[in-house]
Amino acid sequence: AKHIVSRIKTHQVPIMKLSVLGLTTLVTATYGFTYSSSTAAASRTTLFPSSSSFLSMASASTTTTVPSWDTLQSDVGETPVGQALNDQIQLRADGKGSPHVQNKLRRFQSDADPQITLYRDHAGWCPYCQKTMLLIEEKQIPIKIDLVPMRSYGDKPREFLQKVPNGLLPAIEVNGQIITESSVIMDLLDKWHPPKEGYKPMLPQDDAGMKRYEQLARLERELFSWWCTLLFRPEMGGGALGRLMGGKGGGMSGSMQGFMDCMKTVDAELKKTNGPWFFDNDYPTMIDFVFVSHVERMLASCAYWKGLNLRDPKWKLDGLNSWLEAFAKREYFLAFAADHYNTIKNIPPQYGPGYDGGFVDDQEKMSRNIVGEDGSWNLPLSHDDDLQPLYKGPPLPVSVLESMDLQPDSNGAYESVDPAAMQKACRLMAAWKLAGNGINIANFAARGGPEGARNPRKTFGAELADPYAEFDAAIVPSVDVALRIVCMALKETDTEGLPDAALAQVLKESVPREHLAGVVSSISYVRDRVGVPRDLPLASARYLRAYLNWAIDSLR
Repeated sequence: AKHIVSRIKTHQVPIMKLSVLGLTTLVTATYGFTYSSSTAAASRTTLFPSSSSFLSMASASTTTTVPSWDTLQSDVGETPVGQALNDQIQLRADGKGSPHVQNKLRRFQSDADPQITLYRDHAGWCPYCQKTMLLIEEKQIPIKIDLVPMRSYGDKPREFLQKVPNGLLPAIEVNGQIITESSVIMDLLDKWHPPKEGYKPMLPQDDAGMKRYEQLARLERELFSWWCTLLFRPEMGGGALGRLMGGKGGGMSGSMQGFMDCMKTVDAELKKTNGPWFFDNDYPTMIDFVFVSHVERMLASCAYWKGLNLRDPKWKLDGLNSWLEAFAKREYFLAFAADHYNTIKNIPPQYGPGYDGGFVDDQEKMSRNIVGEDGSWNLPLSHDDDLQPLYKGPPLPVSVLESMDLQPDSNGAYESVDPAAMQKACRLMAAWKLAGNGINIANFAARGGPEGARNPRKTFGAELADPYAEFDAAIVPSVDVALRIVCMALKETDTEGLPDAALAQVLKESVPREHLAGVVSSISYVRDRVGVPRDLPLASARYLRAYLNWAIDSLR
């Protein structure tokens, strides 16, 4: 029975409580479902009904219809946000359109087929791939892109390993030759696309500039070293011992003091220029990209493991904040920016485990906030995020914002927009993502079901990576309908309140009692794996997480 059911592909599904036996008997008798699986990637597994009819489940007292994924996808696609996102899919397929972490072709202003292929991680969580992509986007270099999982998250394809035996990312292929190491790749991409051909230079064009570049590159390595010392080794405390180790007391350990002193040096270097960047350009250059990919990880990790919010005005890192805000105004930065939650989950498999320490009370508060244990992932959501400012630049793709007539402030930020309109745009983008991948997401979520949890799995370094897990087939129909109701709530909820109580009641009635725990664990499973930037930008992802939590709370 556990292998028979899946996609209830309907235009309307009246809901009533059914036992699992009654449901599976009715479905098999009506449709003769066939089961198809892929051993390579359970997330791509689909279950296909042999009929396009619909299954009718009606209670004696009420009948409520839950649209099929096809209907939801069509309905969301007709909204301004859905239309904008669908248009972008077409543009990106041709190498045009907006920056996106899943782009496989970037032509920019060229119509020719690119001669260079970049191999980079598929989720946007590799710092070395990130800095390479930021340079490509700023410089607008035509390129093909092949997405490869990092070693911590899954097996690399055999075809890639035949070309790159050590599996290093990023890598580029030019005329059959493979080149690795991000610094080498970035330098070559800059040289191959010179100013005389209309490309922005990424390195200084004079000796004095190169001298400053080299000094800043050494500073970046020093900052990285202090960060590793602070985060990946136990702190020895402040006070006398901290001072003995080079600190200045005041509650900071020697390693935190060293890190903060180095960060203040970085801040001072940023303040030496007339604009926000490390050089007096009106755009970021190579050294800005070299710094920012790891500074992004420092922001998340220092807050989560040390209770240290580097963006807090009390630290007087004004140059750093101006620099981060300038990056936030560039749409391509949004496309490759992870949130704090994904970052702190990705750091241990890449660098090693972080150690708690620093400011103990703040550390507990910030860590709970980042993983949503303080209610920050529950409705109603605050307009902005305390640790991760959302509106210093476009919080969603510009095409989505324009479709909702959400215009930037004079400085390029979106801090003055109507919160209700912004919330609607965020919800609709989440609904579009869910509706467009509905049954696959239901199958993926059902890995968290009771039987899915018992499946043999090949483990990887990343805590949440589970690429070979099978799903619990018996609960897929219940998970599927629950997720369709979440999609309805995202699309239809009044921006002034919570999802309608009647919708919560439909959700409760749609899940058989014997499936309740499995559906809750399945929705929790997918909630914890909403990827930023892989799946959605943070402004929209936080609504998907919150509405999944609404479903969990309603069922409980």
